Amino acid sequence: MEKFEKLTGIAAPMPLVNIDTDMIIPKVFLKSIKRTGFGVNLFDEMRYNRDGTEIEDFVLNKPQYRNTEILIAGDNFGCGSSREHAPWAIKDFGIKCVVSTSFADIFFNNCFKNGILPIVLPQEQIDLLMADAEKGENARMTVDLEAQEITTSDGEVVKFDVDAFKKHCLLNGLDDIGLSLEKVASIDSFEEKAAQARPWV
Repeated sequence: MEKFEKLTGIAAPMPLVNIDTDMIIPKVFLKSIKRTGFGVNLFDEMRYNRDGTEIEDFVLNKPQYRNTEILIAGDNFGCGSSREHAPWAIKDFGIKCVVSTSFADIFFNNCFKNGILPIVLPQEQIDLLMADAEKGENARMTVDLEAQEITTSDGEVVKFDVDAFKKHCLLNGLDDIGLSLEKVASIDSFEEKAAQARPWV
């Protein structure tokens, strides 16, 4: 998994509340267990008309937000069914950080396992970041995971909390498999001793 240390990029404002996982990636596109290829269908029903043409006023279709890496979202982001395809689609599009007042628990945890940093902040600070994001592509934010700070384009600093273990995993690019591989020497040693002690197994 890619490490997340410090990110400076375009932030897109999406103040809609209760964006569920079916809005993030509609169920019709859940035809693969690969983690790539879903970005084109991120927010599909909001991004495209039925004929496949883009809806021009959708935020991620606007020229200044096509390379968005940070999403400033409304309350209760990622609610609904517990599909891991939702963070896959977000990451595949290029978004590496989502900021909201709250997230659905399963989506929140799935983000960390897929290299995305979800940040929970009070509404007052979300409003500040939303206003900054509305300035467009020239208003780039910096998210510093080590320092646990978001810096706006105007230099205002917003502190955020993050679980220490989840922070460690993101900083070091460790998903569940990566965590297991950290212990590979101990696992091999255990297996060797077990084989010697119980050769019939």
